[in-house]
Parts: sequence; structure tokens; C-alpha cells
Amino acid sequence: MKPIIKISLITFLAIITFFTFSSYTVKDTSHSLTEDTISKYPIMYRSLEVNGVNIAYREAGNPKDPTIVLLHGFPSSSHQYRKILDQLSDEYHLIAPDYPGFGNSDFPSQDVYTYTFDNLATSIDGLLEKLGLNSYALMIQDYGAPVGFRIATAHPERVTAIINQNGNAYEEGLGPAWAGIQALWKNRNAETEKALLPAFSLEGLKWQYTHGTRNPEAVNPDTWHLDYLRLSRPNAHKVNIDLFDDYQNNIKLYPKWQQYLRDNQPPMLIVWGKNDLFFPEIGAEAFKRDVKNIDYNIYDTGHFVLEEEGDAIIAKIRSFMQTI
Repeated sequence: MKPIIKISLITFLAIITFFTFSSYTVKDTSHSLTEDTISKYPIMYRSLEVNGVNIAYREAGNPKDPTIVLLHGFPSSSHQYRKILDQLSDEYHLIAPDYPGFGNSDFPSQDVYTYTFDNLATSIDGLLEKLGLNSYALMIQDYGAPVGFRIATAHPERVTAIINQNGNAYEEGLGPAWAGIQALWKNRNAETEKALLPAFSLEGLKWQYTHGTRNPEAVNPDTWHLDYLRLSRPNAHKVNIDLFDDYQNNIKLYPKWQQYLRDNQPPMLIVWGKNDLFFPEIGAEAFKRDVKNIDYNIYDTGHFVLEEEGDAIIAKIRSFMQTI
């Protein structure tokens, strides 16, 4: 009996030693992996009140690093910049706001807030003022262009560069998908408004994200489902048709924005989806007339280039920002 007990004790001690050592090793390795893989600057979801409206924004990165302000388009929100926020916060301070009526910002009624691009830009400019930002690059896409160019012309000394992803500033850059909105401009009535309602449907929103992509299955369906939920709120269609109608006032400002580009020559990175029916490649080419320092990149995809070309564009932004 004694030899058996002796062997059992030895075996027991060996097992205890093994698990003690293994536990220590696994714990130490886990700690190392956590430090390497979790960002030091996670995305924060914040808001600030600007002239009575709470403006939501996503913030990532070290505020001591160069700042990039990410301005979203229709029908999206700061959600469209989730890949950039995830991947560039190691080197850059990133601010991605939601316009009033979009994303997680307040959706004030029209008797409280008039939905024009002048007012959207004023709200976002006010947010940047409250954040104390006086030097930043602008990333513009779709609606981000009229918002961003208003900010840039108001504060040319603050804008270090422009990253342009299908953000138009030239009349020739308006593609065939504007036909229905242009009919609204000529005669806003019940019929021209009704003709635009399919743009707010689930299928219409899906089309905006997937048209022109090489592989629609590469586009996250959460994008258009989130937009659909927000556009299903009471009065959302009316507010957005007001913005469609007001877009014609952006065209009147194109000469002013072009003059800003000629006078100030901000370095520009163009990352453009050539299959965009709202803003085709000819709109990207037009910037070459007024900006000397352009890093020009065209992608075989649609309106929301980051969905299919996010990694390539993020690498471009990283290398471009190191040159300014």
C-alpha cells in the first residue's frame, strides 16, 4: 500500500506544480496580448450643446496629435467613419460629429431649427469652437463638402488639409442621380416631393450604399438599416426634403469655394469612388484646376468608398497626413 500512496503523492504534487506554472504563464501572456491589441485611446461617444441643440460626436486618439474632423454625408452619420476611428487613433486625434437631425444628435423640430446647410455648418463650427480646435484637417464626403467648405472659408487659417471622398464643389460634378432633386428645385410641389420618397425606403437606402460596388456583400447592411430607422422618425422625410431643396444654395457658393482653394492651396487627398451616380469622377478631376498639391486616387466602387476600400484609404490617409 505504501508505494502506491507514495506514487500518488508524487503524481499529485506534479499536477499541482504543472497547473500553478501553467496558470502563471497563461495569465502573463494574456496581459501582454491585452496591452498590444486594445487601443490606448478607445472611441468615446460624447455630446455638447451648441445653441440649444445637443451635437453628438465620436472622438478617438490623443488630443495632442494632429486632428482630423470627419464630416459625414447623407443618409449616414459619424457611423460611416467607424473604420477610420478604429484604425487611425494611434496617430491622430479624430472628431466625427453628427449633424442636427442625423445620427445621435438632437432632432429639433423645424419651428426650433431651420434645416439648411448654412445652419448645419454653423452647428458643427460651433462644436469645434467649444472643443477648442483651431487646427485640423477636414475629411469631407457628400453633405460633408458643403458643411466643410463653409467652415474652411470661414477659418482658412485653421484647415491644414482636405481629405476628399466624393465631396463635390463643381457643377459638372453633379451626376444623373440628381435628376429628381433638380426637378424639386425647379418646382417644389406635392408631386416633386413624392417622387423623392423612394430615397428614404429600405431598398433606396441599400442602393445608395451598394450601387457601383464590386461586391455588395462586402458592405455592412447595418449601415442602411441604421439610416432607415432614423429616417422613419416623425417629420424626418420633410426635414430631409428641405435639405434636398436647400442643396441648390450650395451650388451658388461653388465659385467662392473654388476661390478659397486657389487662394489657400490646402493639400488635398482625393479618394473617390468612380461609380458614384451622385458625384461621378469628373467632379474629382475638377479639383485639379484649382489645387496644385493633390494626391489623386480613384477606386472602382460607389458612393461610400470606405465600405469597400476602407483599408486602402486608411493607409492613404496615414501616408498623406505625414506629408503636410
